[in-house]
This record gives sequence, structure tokens and C-alpha cells, in this order.
Amino acid sequence: MKNLLTSRLAVAVAVAGVFQISCQRQPAHVMTAAAPAPAATVTSGNGQGITSIDEVYKGVEFNMPRVQETSFPNYRVSITQYGAVADGITKNTQAFEQAINDVSAKGGGTVVIPRGLWLTGPIVLKSNINLHAEAGAMVIFSRDFNDYPVVETSFEGLNTFRCQSPISGRNLENIAITGSGTFDGNGDAWRPVKKSKMTAAQWKELTKTGVLNAKGDMWYPTQNALKGDTQGSNFNVPDLKTRAEFEAVKDYLRPVLLSLINCKRVLLDGPTFQNSPAWNLHPLMCQDIILRNLNVRNPWYSQNGDGLDLESCKNALVYNNTFDVGDDAICFKSGKDKDGRERGVPTENVIVKNNVVYHGHGGFVVGSEMSSGVRNVHVSDCTFMGTDIGLRFKSTRGRGGVVENIWISNIDMINIPTQAISFNLFYGGNSPVLEEDQRASDEARTDKPVPVTEETPSFKNIWMRNITVSGADEAVALQGLPEMNLQNVTIENAYLKARKGISAVDASGITLKNVKVLAEKGPALTIYNSKNVNVQGLTYKDTQEPVVKVLGPLTQNVKLANKDFKNTQTQISKGKDLGKTAVSVQ
Repeated sequence: MKNLLTSRLAVAVAVAGVFQISCQRQPAHVMTAAAPAPAATVTSGNGQGITSIDEVYKGVEFNMPRVQETSFPNYRVSITQYGAVADGITKNTQAFEQAINDVSAKGGGTVVIPRGLWLTGPIVLKSNINLHAEAGAMVIFSRDFNDYPVVETSFEGLNTFRCQSPISGRNLENIAITGSGTFDGNGDAWRPVKKSKMTAAQWKELTKTGVLNAKGDMWYPTQNALKGDTQGSNFNVPDLKTRAEFEAVKDYLRPVLLSLINCKRVLLDGPTFQNSPAWNLHPLMCQDIILRNLNVRNPWYSQNGDGLDLESCKNALVYNNTFDVGDDAICFKSGKDKDGRERGVPTENVIVKNNVVYHGHGGFVVGSEMSSGVRNVHVSDCTFMGTDIGLRFKSTRGRGGVVENIWISNIDMINIPTQAISFNLFYGGNSPVLEEDQRASDEARTDKPVPVTEETPSFKNIWMRNITVSGADEAVALQGLPEMNLQNVTIENAYLKARKGISAVDASGITLKNVKVLAEKGPALTIYNSKNVNVQGLTYKDTQEPVVKVLGPLTQNVKLANKDFKNTQTQISKGKDLGKTAVSVQ
């Protein structure tokens, strides 16, 4: 196992060296890859990673339905046929609309965006349309807020109003966005910016326009945007009721770059999606989705700058993509609290393979809006470099929902500033690396259990194997709720190099098998108020004493392997409040 892990780690480090991306905001770039095949085949693979869709289904642990793929007639129309001008100044909203209407009227086909700078307002897709951005094409969305009317939608898992997305589609079937061009959401026109995330020179330049909050530590593009942020927000969703109230703070209602709601047979293949006002890609209640060969980017400082938020979707493939974003990178959701539970549509049957994340709050993430549940997910062959957390699972009391049957394998992580693997059931909205206006105490664990109801979240049946971590603050944090323990988590064949080791709190059915923990300080493993814990093949630094620390009056049935220790008396520490039979060494 050691040779395998060492080899895979070398690959991860090599990838980091080749593909290192600056955390500073970079200008939009133009890709120069060869143009993809004709529209009838709608493929634009990058020649790397997974080369056929059949490969994606190999090794999946559950019965994964075959995703229904898109297909389009050969009819093609260029936006230039309707007067589009590639000067980056002329607004081409009407040309896009007319080209889409033309192709739709003919029964479907491809709308071609040639090389050039194409300024436009919102693009609204229709069924049977393949929007194809050729190499060197850059679609830049307007900074004029008047181009984006307020629409009814869902954001942060809640039913609400937001400004219309730059690209949107609702109740559609058989749609695609392909090619190697770029879609830029002009997000800097919309996003508030925290002073703590800027250098002094950047802050000075930024504040030449816009307005500041009362403390002077947050910049807003307009007074209207600032007004929206003082309405008692719930994770960026103002506590307002009527459309008129939302209209009054319109500038605050930043849209996601791509919003697809209740669509079937969706393909995103090839383009760069970047600089979104809020989340980048947001498929909501969609079915049969393929996302591949994408480059998804947001500035590292972008508020709510998620990469992909797959919400209440069924039967999806996510592979051969790269992410460099300002919040969670690959994130699965299913609605928040009462709105999510009433929706009752889980995210299920999803394969995630061969993705690279350069920056983000989390590499692969479930939650925290998961009130309809997440189940049947396979994640493998991914690399996370410098993400705040690697594998991130989060929720809190009040959510409800069940997350279950998640299989994760062959994951490489390097330079993770907090936990490589994190389960946080007391999530309150903080960034993993606390910002100046955030406090760790807001998400502190409380010992006192509360009654189990439909509002109690549950995470269970999660398997992880072949995990390599080269540098993290903490290897693994398994934290459930006192009233609803984190259940049945297995970590097998793992190499974890971190400042601190593994902790399990309020967890049940935890299995660690062939796990090497190279912790700089403290025990390799700490167990508190957890039960049915089985540890075999634990290796660690010989200098660590104790190696395993077991605490908590509720801890039961912890099984350790005698062969893993030189001296069980000194290397296994038992708390005074521990039951006499809570730990056995076999």
C-alpha cells in the first residue's frame, strides 16, 4: 500500500507543479484548442482523462442508470447572421435571441458563437438548442443591472426572488453548451467585497467607486446593493416577502451565472464559465446531466463564488473538469429547511470522476442545504490543491434530510489549510478559514441533545478508500450530533500527513482500516462520545504518546488491534469518565 500511495502522491505533486494557478484575479483568457466535431456529435473532449463515456460507469458501487444523452439536428446558425458584432461594446442580446428562435423554429440544432468579444444581456435557452462557443469566442455579460429583471427562483436552497441569470433555461429538454469558448458573468459588477480579502492597493482602487458599509470594511457596487444587505439576510437571501420588496433592493440580488431549472438531457462540454455574480453553475431539479471538460473559475475572494451546485438533480455525470473558485467547488445540495423538505427532491445517482480543484472552500462538498437528501454518489480520481477543506460534509439542526450511500476513492490532497476530511453538523455559515467578521464559537458543538424530528439531519453509510493527504492542519474531523450520530463511515487505505490527527465526536459505526496518520502534534486518533469504532492497521509516528485517546461517558465498543501498538498501556489513553468496558484491545 505504501508504494501505491507514494506513487499517487508523486502524481499529485507533479500535477500541482504543472497546473499551478495564481490566487490573484486573472484576466479572462481565450482558449486556443482545436474546434470540436460537428454539432451532430456535440463532443469537445480535451484529449485527457476519461476519453469515453463508458469509462465513467466503470467501478460504480450502486446501480447507476445510464444517463440519457443529447442529440441535435445538423441545422446551424451563427449569431452574426442576425447582426451580432464582436467588438465587446455592441450589445448583442437581440442577435442571440433571434438566432435561438431561428434554430428552435426549425426543430433544433446549433447556435454558433464565432471567435470574438460578444457583449450581451441575458441568454435564454430553448429546448433542442446547442449553444456552441468556438475557440476564441468570449461572451461577456452586461454590467447594466437593468438588463436582469427580478424573477422567481430558488437560491441558497430557499424559494425567493433573484435577478435573472446571464444564462438560463426552465422546463427544457435536450439542451447543450459546448465548444472551447468562454462565458464571463462580469461578477465584479455585482459582488460585495470584504476589505480583509484585498491588499491596501487593491482596496484603494476598488473604493474609488461604489459605497462602503458603516464599518467601512465591506464594499458594495451601489447604495441599493448595500440596502439589500441590511434587511436581515438569511445566507444572502433577504427576509422579504413581496416582489415589490425585492425590487426595491434589486442590485443586491446577485444571480448565478447559469441557471437551469427542471430540465432534462443537459450537456455542458468544453467551455470556460467564469467570474459569476454568485454561484457559477446551478442545475436545479434537472435530470440526465453531463458536465465534462469544463474550466470553472471565480476570483478567490468572491462572495458565494461556488463552482458547481448540483441541487435536487437525478442521474448526472461530472468528469474531466477543473475548478478554481471562491467558495465550494463541486457541491451537492437539495434545498434548505422547510422549503427543501417540502420540495422533497433529493440529489441522487451521480458520478464524479477525474476533476482537479485548485482553490475553493471545499473540493467535494455535500450541504449544507441538503434538506431533501443526497444519496447514491460515486467520487473518484480527483485532486484538491490548497482547497480550504478537501472532502466536506456540512449541515445543522433544522435542516432535516438524509445523506447516505456515498463512495469516495482515489483522492489526492495537498496543502489543505484546515481539515482534509470534515463532517460538521454544527455548520453556521463560516468559511473554513475564519474571516475577520466570523467566530469559531458560532459553530461550537453543544453536548446537550435535542429531540429528533424531521428537522434532524442524518449522514450515514459513507465509504472512503485510497486517500492521500500531503499537508493539512487536521487529517479528519468526524463530528455528528449528540441526538443523531454520524453513522457508518469507513476510511480504508489512507495516508494522512497533517498537523493534527483524526477525531471522532458523536459518531457511530466508524471503521479505520490501514490508515497511516503522520500528525505533528497530539494523538493520531481521538474518540469522544462515540460507539462501535473498529480500528485495524493504524500506523503513526513512533514518538506519539499517547497514540489513541478515548474519552466521553457515552463512548462504547471501541475495538483496537493489539498488533498496532508497542505498549498499549502508554499508547492508549482512557479518560476518567470512560466506562470500564468501553475499549477493548484484541
